[in-house]
Amino acid sequence: MEPTLDIGQRVLVNRFIYHFTDPKIGDIIVFHPPKGADSDRCGIRRKPGQACPEPTDSESDQNFIKRIVAGPGDTLSVRDGHPVINGEIQSDESFIAACGGAYDCNLPKQITIPPDHYFMMGDNRGNSDDSRIWGPIPRSSIIGKAFATYWPPSRIGIL
Repeated sequence: MEPTLDIGQRVLVNRFIYHFTDPKIGDIIVFHPPKGADSDRCGIRRKPGQACPEPTDSESDQNFIKRIVAGPGDTLSVRDGHPVINGEIQSDESFIAACGGAYDCNLPKQITIPPDHYFMMGDNRGNSDDSRIWGPIPRSSIIGKAFATYWPPSRIGIL
């Protein structure tokens, strides 16, 4: 999640907010990724130039932190590391690190996010293992919304 978060930085997570409201594009969340995320597995064979459209059947016991870039029913492709949601490029992402031509920085073939799933991307777009590789995550895998940093003291703040 660099440059938004540094490696080793600690966050506070609201575990209750999504009992009352739906996750939104732009939220930084902590979640259990699909099983196989640590070995770059997609739930189905993906086509070249396409993000992973379906996760594996079960979730990992690891915790990941990423940003929601698309939600249920959205169509998504990726151009220069920026999500293209329902045909509109999200270019107002001043918080991301440039893509630098990494493999998954351009995924021109659209996918549709399944019902009750969210597509996650790290802010370090050229060096992030995220939903582009292992697919969207089901809402049931979301632990909560990160809302503040508390460690190290020099980086205390609101996300």
